[in-house]
Amino acid sequence: MRFEELDLSDNVLDALYDMHFEECTPVQEKCIPEILNGRDVLGVAQTGTGKTAAYLLPILSKLDDGGYPNNAVNCVIMSPTRELAQQIDQAMQGFAYYTPGVSSVAVYGGNDGNRYDQELKSMKSGVDVIIATPGRLISHISLGNVDLSKVSFFVLDEADRMLDMGFSDDIMKIASQLPKTCQTIMFSATMPKDIEKLAQSLLKDPVEVKLAVSKPAEKIQQSAYICYETQKLKIIEDIFKAGDLKRVIIFSGSKQKVKHINQALTRLHINSGEMHSDLDQAERDDMMFKFKSGQIDVLVATDILARGIDIDDIAMVINYDVPHDAEDYVHRIGRTARADRDGVAITLVNEDDMYAFHQIEKFLDKDIKKNPLPEGCGEGPEYTISKRNGKTSAKSRRRKDRDNTAHKDAKRGNRNAQNQQGAPGEQRDDRRNNRRQRGNRNNAEAQTNEQNPTTDNRADNAQNPNKGNRNNRNKDRRNSDNRNRDNRNGENRNNEARNGEERSGEERQGQERNRNNRRQRGPKGEGRNPQNGNAQEYRKKGSQGNKPKPKNRPQQQSAAQPAAQQSKGIGSVLRHPLKWLRSLGRKK
Repeated sequence: MRFEELDLSDNVLDALYDMHFEECTPVQEKCIPEILNGRDVLGVAQTGTGKTAAYLLPILSKLDDGGYPNNAVNCVIMSPTRELAQQIDQAMQGFAYYTPGVSSVAVYGGNDGNRYDQELKSMKSGVDVIIATPGRLISHISLGNVDLSKVSFFVLDEADRMLDMGFSDDIMKIASQLPKTCQTIMFSATMPKDIEKLAQSLLKDPVEVKLAVSKPAEKIQQSAYICYETQKLKIIEDIFKAGDLKRVIIFSGSKQKVKHINQALTRLHINSGEMHSDLDQAERDDMMFKFKSGQIDVLVATDILARGIDIDDIAMVINYDVPHDAEDYVHRIGRTARADRDGVAITLVNEDDMYAFHQIEKFLDKDIKKNPLPEGCGEGPEYTISKRNGKTSAKSRRRKDRDNTAHKDAKRGNRNAQNQQGAPGEQRDDRRNNRRQRGNRNNAEAQTNEQNPTTDNRADNAQNPNKGNRNNRNKDRRNSDNRNRDNRNGENRNNEARNGEERSGEERQGQERNRNNRRQRGPKGEGRNPQNGNAQEYRKKGSQGNKPKPKNRPQQQSAAQPAAQQSKGIGSVLRHPLKWLRSLGRKK
């Protein structure tokens, strides 16, 4: 079917004509008419089938026709990753080229303050279409930055991926803010039970559009290496030595492995980069730009690049880990052999992933070629299709990978040394028994000492002379400590007594000096000179400039005065510095 046969607006058809879009894909042919009729839609199809245009074109056409509130949010599109949100926003700008009355904004985390202000301004002014990741939109809702009470279209793109990432509660919280009359559209690559439950809770009498997950393109040359985990980096090194590869994506299931692989490629002088959720948005945008523009030859990434990312000229895809589901395998290798190009897909299968890889072969209904290991890698495990009993968890496998790839020789030597000395469990049991015996012996001794301390001590000393010596030494040490403490207390008391005697002697000397001074000045009312204490008259004359001349000190002094002056101490000088200065002036 051609787009012209659909009931789309003229402005949307003009944009499709300029973009050279003429024929509809199967999912577009089945979904666009139902969305235009206002029905809820549940679409099951893999990425790369045109799902983005399947919901953007009819929504954009209905908004262009009018009849929706101005200055209000009319459509909310949810995306699991930032990269997919950016790609949807770019497609929206292309399809809405001739519809300037319809505005859109991409809302996702990891941006700076300017980007946040732009998001806030757009939502406050009532942007028509919001393309957002769940976490970022939840934060805006919590802060009251957006009003979703007038939304007419609610779209969940890659719903199964959002549930895998743990956004189920966020989706339900966002849906609770929407009006009951909102038209809901859900697209998913797979249809697990969680998606069915979510569809039952959100969709109202939906139209189900299910397309079988298509097989990988025939031009993709698929192969695999059956190897141990420690042999994978050696295989990747051999792959890059065999040819000059420029456009390669290496997928891994964990961020730590992505970092480890990129470091190994850098040591091999391969122009590579890494893409994972630990990078902020600016770093992720820069990495994608460098890879698309050819500045980086190899990109090591998690599954955030497995869906919705459209890069046409990928020459090879390497699965460092076997994907959990067969659909994820199809999504990963579907990044290559796009636009009628050839591509290569290589999967590294360790002993824990053999059963999962066999399930992928059953899904594809074909046996994938098994490549021999390169020289220098040694022999690999035997390929078995039976399910391993007692399969370890993902956390245990990651711990095992770290043990196998780091300090293997040192760990093996430590284990051998422990085996020679004895089993760790037996050593722990011996230590535990020793602690118990010591505890029981101490308790028995404490009980006997309480019953008869004197005789028991004598008996202990007789049986164990060393123990008696220890007790005696402890008593002597305590007695010496007590004697030292008494000596220190006695010295402190002597020092306090001497200080008290000195202070009392100084006080007596000061009192005697005061009495001698009063005798010299004479009784009150008589004329006193400035040196003998008539301070008021002295200040009056001093202000007039008639300062009296000092008179000679009287020759007669009491017998106690010279003794008092000679016995002046430093304490009295510090307490009365002015008197001390006046006494120096009298001596002159």
